[in-house]
Amino acid sequence: MSKIHILGIAGTFMGGVAALARELGVTVEGSDQAVYPPMSTQLEQLGIGLKQGYLAENIAADADEIVVGNALSRGNAAVEQVLDDGRRYTSGAQWLAERVLPGRTTLAVAGTHGKTTTTTILAFLLQAAGRDPGFLIGGVAEDFGTSARLGGGREFVVEADEYDTAFFDKRSKFVHYRPAVAILNNLEYDHADIFPDLAAIQRQFHHLVRTVPRAGRLLVNGEDAHLAQVLAMGCWTPVETFGLDASALAIARADGGAGFDWSARLLEADGSAFVVRHRGEDVGTVHWPLVGRHNVMNALAALAAAHAVGVGPAQVIPALAGFSSVKRRLEVLGTRGGVTVYDDFAHHPTAIRTTLEGLRAKVGDAHRIIVAMEPRSNSMRLGAHADALAPSLDLADAVVFLHRPELAWDAGKVIAAVRGDAHAAPDTGALLETLRATVRPGDHVVFMSNGGFDGAPRRFVAMLAQ
Repeated sequence: MSKIHILGIAGTFMGGVAALARELGVTVEGSDQAVYPPMSTQLEQLGIGLKQGYLAENIAADADEIVVGNALSRGNAAVEQVLDDGRRYTSGAQWLAERVLPGRTTLAVAGTHGKTTTTTILAFLLQAAGRDPGFLIGGVAEDFGTSARLGGGREFVVEADEYDTAFFDKRSKFVHYRPAVAILNNLEYDHADIFPDLAAIQRQFHHLVRTVPRAGRLLVNGEDAHLAQVLAMGCWTPVETFGLDASALAIARADGGAGFDWSARLLEADGSAFVVRHRGEDVGTVHWPLVGRHNVMNALAALAAAHAVGVGPAQVIPALAGFSSVKRRLEVLGTRGGVTVYDDFAHHPTAIRTTLEGLRAKVGDAHRIIVAMEPRSNSMRLGAHADALAPSLDLADAVVFLHRPELAWDAGKVIAAVRGDAHAAPDTGALLETLRATVRPGDHVVFMSNGGFDGAPRRFVAMLAQ
């Protein structure tokens, strides 16, 4: 039996790699700097040994291969020892491409926003159709209880990230996957730590487009002008579009028809009910627990991808009524004293805005929305989104920022530009006290961070219970 050590095992992607390796019968161990739910819980349930810190001595001498996460760079003690010892190493994306994807029909979900939710919806639809898909999702899917599994069917659904692969491979992770079907959900500037501009990200997306065969399918957000520019670089695969706003049509249908191939007619303003249309024909009505225009778009993309591998929308649309989504995607942690607390994985102003739009449509104007925000992503910390951050929070009645010392941008400027009440707290304890003094019955409090936030969301639920 082979043995691997995963450096960065608590990351959502690498934790999924660990789960797949265990299922293949590989002995798995790993190490990481920051360990927090939900991945820490998944690793614990899998019985995977986890060591704290990137130390050379944490890597077992009998490990056959080291799988290196993209959070590690040259200069890291564990990385330097692996190189000095001449040990065999690879990236998580390469490991997946070599050990799991051969012989499978790979469906890849790419985009700046919505990858995790869309990947989960697609896996859920294929499961509802009896396909028993494998998957690797950048979060723990509530409906499956895990972020990854091999599955017994032919299809494998993978969240396809544009972030770079490893310190030794600066291509986007998604170029490794060679999908038969690819969703391009949207494209905006992000990852300011590795991409100098939007054009650099578009080039990586075009590398993905180049790998999809002519017998495959590209499902593309037809409203997105940045994706239209990517396809204009060259496209050799049939394209189907999805979208809601016909006036925003950026990508024409391949057959010359008018409008989107896949569209929706909202029955509820919050997106909890809508009619799905394919080529102008109604094919089913979705009633589900998710809210927001962005999630309607995610559903259209997933239905189109399932259709591309032979799953009719009418066959699986009824199942969406029981869809539970993903942990940390506007996840309700509890209601205490009339205050509802949510945990949301927020990393970009557009995602913040669309999440708050969906919540506002659901709760109405009579209830206050209060946001607790940790600007934690590399782009946020570098200030790449500072100008767009305040407008993205327009639907919040109050905002409390966790302003850690390492933030490079002027938080005061952002706070001054927020429409509602806004404050900064120097640490998590102060942030929680500010929230406790602010909330009243009927409020909806949304914690937004793409990291652990020092456990603040659950700590706040406990505070309210007292």
